Amino acid sequence: MDTLLTAEIAANAPRYRRKSSTFIDGIHDVTDQDNMAPAQLYSTMSGRLFHSGRIAIVMVGLPARGKTHICVSMARYLQWLGVKTRIFHLGDYRRATVGEGGNVPQDYFYPNASPASTMLRQKILKKCREDIYAWLNHENGQVAIYDAVNPTAAGRRALAKEFAKHDVQTLFLESYVDDEEILKENARNVKIHSPDFDGMDPDEAAERYLKRIETKIPIFETMQEEELNYVKMINAGRAFFYNNVSFNYLSHRIVFYLTNLHIKARTTFFVRAGPAEGEEFYKSDAPLSEEGRSYAQKMTETLLRHREQERKANSEQAGHEIRLRPLTVWTSTRLRTIQTADPLKEQGYNVRQRSQMSQINPGLCEKLSEHAIRRLYPEEVEKHELDPYHHRYPRAESYHDLAVRLEPIILELEREQNDVLIIAHESVLRVLYSYLMHCRPMEIPKLKFPRDEIIEIIPAAYQNEAKRIHIPGLDPQFTPGSPEDIRIPVPSIYSSNLPPIDGISSPVEPSSTDNVLTRPPEKVVNNAKEMVADKVADLD
Repeated sequence: MDTLLTAEIAANAPRYRRKSSTFIDGIHDVTDQDNMAPAQLYSTMSGRLFHSGRIAIVMVGLPARGKTHICVSMARYLQWLGVKTRIFHLGDYRRATVGEGGNVPQDYFYPNASPASTMLRQKILKKCREDIYAWLNHENGQVAIYDAVNPTAAGRRALAKEFAKHDVQTLFLESYVDDEEILKENARNVKIHSPDFDGMDPDEAAERYLKRIETKIPIFETMQEEELNYVKMINAGRAFFYNNVSFNYLSHRIVFYLTNLHIKARTTFFVRAGPAEGEEFYKSDAPLSEEGRSYAQKMTETLLRHREQERKANSEQAGHEIRLRPLTVWTSTRLRTIQTADPLKEQGYNVRQRSQMSQINPGLCEKLSEHAIRRLYPEEVEKHELDPYHHRYPRAESYHDLAVRLEPIILELEREQNDVLIIAHESVLRVLYSYLMHCRPMEIPKLKFPRDEIIEIIPAAYQNEAKRIHIPGLDPQFTPGSPEDIRIPVPSIYSSNLPPIDGISSPVEPSSTDNVLTRPPEKVVNNAKEMVADKVADLD
């Protein structure tokens, strides 16, 4: 049969027919957009990548070594790429088994535990692993992250053999820490909120918790098994060692990500560039206006004042003086972002330009009015309204394209150890924020970042936290956030009193323009700590 005719029949067959230009790849339509990942390159009927099998990433390491932080970061990155990933935390299964408020026997964590403790431990392990196999086999999962101590070499060898029987490749990941400062910092960040340490000095609480770990888990063997696939992250990413027996593509991709990851505390700030002269067109690359230069100065003053206030508050809480972490500034190569960073550069801060951080390309619709776009491209408008994340206007980029373009920035952001201020267009901030805060793709085009606010992202063990800092004294004419970046005029209903991010609102909404300009910096934190309140005393 003629090849072209065959292709035409296949293209029009119900199984392969493309329903719109929002399809993700040339093979399958995706019916449930909520299951799509922001930077997913292609999709399959099974939900797994073509060139990789099923993988179990098994965590190794004592508590307070940052294992859970690594798990969450790794899962966030893999899900961002469209790899079906789930974390199975053994502590959750232990709490579910013993019941709320229940305690395990005193010898539960000992190698020579009593028969009753051993049976309880085996029951918990069995349930956790059964859920892993069920998810991999029946829910088309691809990467299962098993978060537990796994202290002995014999136990790890047995676990690898068990996974191999189920046709699951095992990659062990050990977080090895012998730096006392890192240990204390990890213990302070996660454990001092436990009722056991209520009212205690944070440093003393951290020391007591670390001693409790040594008592409960007296035997721990670091990974040296030559026949196993494993990666050893030493002192929060200061050094790496990996034993490559049979890594596949996805395993190598995971290892590459881990070499860019560290678990040290640092903060990321997001801020929009100041207004440019005339229209802020993609192609014009206009410099800052007079209002834009004033905005840059006020933004700088607000940011530096906020960082100093946070340093003093942290010093008072810790009981000793804490040094301010260095601040690195990232901008795109667009002139208005570079000039917005000039006041910081003049004060000696390191400013770096990133070409990947240029705003989303609006294509042929850049200078067209909403009426003109609807008249010239009615079908495109309809597709855009159905799927504003994946749709491209003629010769334009979609948010999906932008997310793929920003992957090198995401890896560099994971590698950065200084605090980072990112000055960029709203479209770039939406995508980077969605990565750090785990937003669904369909939410990304709707995120709002008014110019009168600095968004602060603080890494936490289980889920990052978001704050916003108000920049006082700005003209409300140029502060609103726009709903999308295609050149459709911003509706007049958008004003500077709207929350910057869906799901995070101000505790006190301003009632007038004067209040907007004079209200003090606000702290708005998400509910991540409430979600993981039962994990604060975890030993798994």
